[in-house]
Amino acid sequence: MLIVTLILVALVPIIGFLATVAGAAMIGIAIFLFVVWLAFALFVLYFFRDPNPTIPAGSNLVLSPGHGKVDVIDTTSESKFMGGECKRVSIFLSVVDVHVQNAPVTGKVAYLKHTEGEFMNAMKTECATCNENVLIGFETAEPAGVKIGLRLIAGVIARRIVPWVESGDEVMRGDRISLIQFGSRCDVYLPLSARINVKLGDRVVGGESIIANLE
Repeated sequence: MLIVTLILVALVPIIGFLATVAGAAMIGIAIFLFVVWLAFALFVLYFFRDPNPTIPAGSNLVLSPGHGKVDVIDTTSESKFMGGECKRVSIFLSVVDVHVQNAPVTGKVAYLKHTEGEFMNAMKTECATCNENVLIGFETAEPAGVKIGLRLIAGVIARRIVPWVESGDEVMRGDRISLIQFGSRCDVYLPLSARINVKLGDRVVGGESIIANLE
């Protein structure tokens, strides 16, 4: 009995020491987890930031629908809405860019179609032909009835496109129309008569930068 009680008495400071060590470790783990959570929360708030654009005044303007870098200006063919050959301005959105898109023109949403596909790296311009995407077609109010197409393209990280408009909706230039989560691409299709106002490598701001004038 005496030996057992002696052992129990001896265990008390040992248990107290272990509890102190465990408590300190738990506090350290809790602090680490909080720092990780705080960093993640700040990243989420930064990623989903949604600044109000300063919409430029003027007529016949086509604004950039997204924040990013112009890396393609060419002539291509888009049959579903544009009906054939058209000019294209493609904007790459990196993971640190704003990912809310803005209406490039004032007018009517005349076409909207979601197409499933792959998730190729959005830095590759050919991703427009095979990646999951949403094509939005606008008929402008000025000049009346001009077709402008906008293809929202998913990437290797961006795997969700959230349109905030539907076919038949009326939009104003600069209105918020969609969200692409994480790195992605926006292709703007313009009539052949449009005058492009940007060049390769330009950084553009959604709802603010003028990328073209309609003739």
